[in-house]
Amino acid sequence: MKDVLYSLFADYRTQIVFLHVMSAVVWVGGMIAMRFAAHHSIQMLETAPLKLQRTAHALKRLFAIVSPFVVILIITAVIMAVGLGFRAAAVDADGKVIDEVAMHLYQLIHVKEVIWMIMSINLGAMILRRNKAQKFLDKNDFSGAKSQIELIGRYMVPLNIILGIIAIYLGVTLRNGY
Repeated sequence: MKDVLYSLFADYRTQIVFLHVMSAVVWVGGMIAMRFAAHHSIQMLETAPLKLQRTAHALKRLFAIVSPFVVILIITAVIMAVGLGFRAAAVDADGKVIDEVAMHLYQLIHVKEVIWMIMSINLGAMILRRNKAQKFLDKNDFSGAKSQIELIGRYMVPLNIILGIIAIYLGVTLRNGY
């Protein structure tokens, strides 16, 4: 499997890096646009039920847009992590460190992977909350819908924005270190 990933990366390096960066941009940029542009526009609507309905709809569209990019990001991350040979540069066949700088970069890859996985889990939780909110909205239970949506906008999206920016920074660090 490792040889397949090496070969895949060697043959399609530019396309894989492009897809990875583009996926991060769409995912993190989409959340930033939603939180700092769409959210404020929605808040200008006159009634609370309409605000909740529009927020639920906007979140549904955002999640539909970013979900395929999340999958692409994770797949390209795995291909790059193996294909760039960070492990081979950091440790020998027995797992002993052979280069401290390479080991540091190899560890950063794992940190970055953990960040993207936390963000993915958080995204899954946001999707579930948005779907629960929609069920409440369908029953005209605006209080229930608000309790589901409020957490998304107040904590979950901002958390993913912060983590995404950190992951992008680590990606730049890794690229410069390579």
